[in-house]
Amino acid sequence: MPEKILLLSRKPLAERPLHEWLEEVVADTVLVTVPAAVAQVRADVRARFLDCRTVSNYQSWSTEWTAECAAREHRVGLVASSSEDDVLRCARLRDRLGVPGQSLGSARAYRDKLIMKSAAKAAGLGVPRLRAVDRPTDLVELIQEVGLPVVVKPRRGSASIGVRILRSGPDVTAFLASGELPAAPQRAGRWIAEEYIDAPFFHVDGLIVDGKIAHCWPSRYNSGNAEAALAESELSSVLLSPEDPRTALLQRFAADVHRALPAPPFPTSFHLEAWIPEGGRPVLCEVATRTGGALVASTYQDAFGVHLSRENLRGQCGLDPALVQQPAAPRRAGGWIVFPPGRGRFHPPSSTCPIEGARIELHMAPGTLARGPEYAAHSAAAVSVHADTAEQVRDRIAETTRWWAEECRWSS
Repeated sequence: MPEKILLLSRKPLAERPLHEWLEEVVADTVLVTVPAAVAQVRADVRARFLDCRTVSNYQSWSTEWTAECAAREHRVGLVASSSEDDVLRCARLRDRLGVPGQSLGSARAYRDKLIMKSAAKAAGLGVPRLRAVDRPTDLVELIQEVGLPVVVKPRRGSASIGVRILRSGPDVTAFLASGELPAAPQRAGRWIAEEYIDAPFFHVDGLIVDGKIAHCWPSRYNSGNAEAALAESELSSVLLSPEDPRTALLQRFAADVHRALPAPPFPTSFHLEAWIPEGGRPVLCEVATRTGGALVASTYQDAFGVHLSRENLRGQCGLDPALVQQPAAPRRAGGWIVFPPGRGRFHPPSSTCPIEGARIELHMAPGTLARGPEYAAHSAAAVSVHADTAEQVRDRIAETTRWWAEECRWSS
């Protein structure tokens, strides 16, 4: 008899068709989601799940309680997460339910940046100089050690929410005056501070099986995620070419990072970010057991024929992944851009994008009133870009960015 599965996901089924990705086990799957995720699908699609329960506030603790009640009622044997917000939540549920999957210790190592980077450093890997910041003196002592700028971020944050780049004395004063770091902390273990790494920034995406990389490929960002969000500028990425020496370097680094951490036992997608400073030794920014955001999944699918979120969920549900060997090269060169919301009412370009190989998708309706990006990769529009070579992709991204800047308007 197949295991019953508890699955937490807030993505719309129209965008992430769980009923198709998990066709073999959907009838044994209990879905916990939000009303908007199932609002645009037919009733018969929702009925394919063993049970479907919606929660109004997905970020609240009531979601975990709802999920646990459903899991015990249906006696589930597996718990699957589909986003970074759910990694720790599902690990806690597995721990209380006594079911296999990513343990609480593994989830903490992949979510808590202090635990993560401490393990990587112990394995001899490159990490920024850092320390836990529980009170202002911790931050002051790190600044005395490494100088400015420094980066302050939530230890378990995502999408660059809450990240501060303190470049000057006035920046430090403003942060300390904000009260976000009280002298007597009510919640220890929230913040981490680290030296600022000024170097090219990359991400590596793929699938791990039994703690080892089954396949992965690196890409280069145009900037740091936090830097793009704070500057309210576009964020873009390009798959590295097979001939680029950084491709093999980052693939080896990703394998070393996973060996340093208590990796999940089931096949799981991952998203790793790292800098390569002058000298060529990668420095870990972070790694997560989930698929990267923005257009990472669609770009990877176009390059290698697999959707990493589908692979991630199938692995957690005990199903075989579609790709388990390292491809020699992408099927074609690719990349993406996300253009953030501006300030004012949105007036998108009146004509179609003229750049060859660029396909744009609006994420905001014309006339929408916006107040800038709320997080990294928050987008008014996203563009997938393809070409014969990585260099051509970079050129087309630059052309598309210029076109957007000339044609898009934000009015007061």
